[in-house]
Amino acid sequence: MVKLDEEVDAKVDEAIKELFNSEKPWITIVWDDPVNLMSYVTYVLMELFSFSREKAHELMMQIHTQGKAVVSTGSREEMEHDVARLHEYGLWATLQRGDQVI
Repeated sequence: MVKLDEEVDAKVDEAIKELFNSEKPWITIVWDDPVNLMSYVTYVLMELFSFSREKAHELMMQIHTQGKAVVSTGSREEMEHDVARLHEYGLWATLQRGDQVI
């Protein structure tokens, strides 16, 4: 029984290390919502990520027409920070590993 517990613990540790491996990029996704105006989403993207008006508008249109857009890429901690900032502005945002299909 002890050997089985050790094997399970080792597999769990390995899975956790794989999940939080800093070498793999993470992404921040902004999702379409029925609340925020398109002009407001454009403004937030410009404000938080210093995108040009054209780039922010392009991302906003992708969010509006395709339902989501990737707005930043980096470490998990950086993406958690970006998601929190987007939430402060009332946008629906999530993060996930960049190697996963969205």
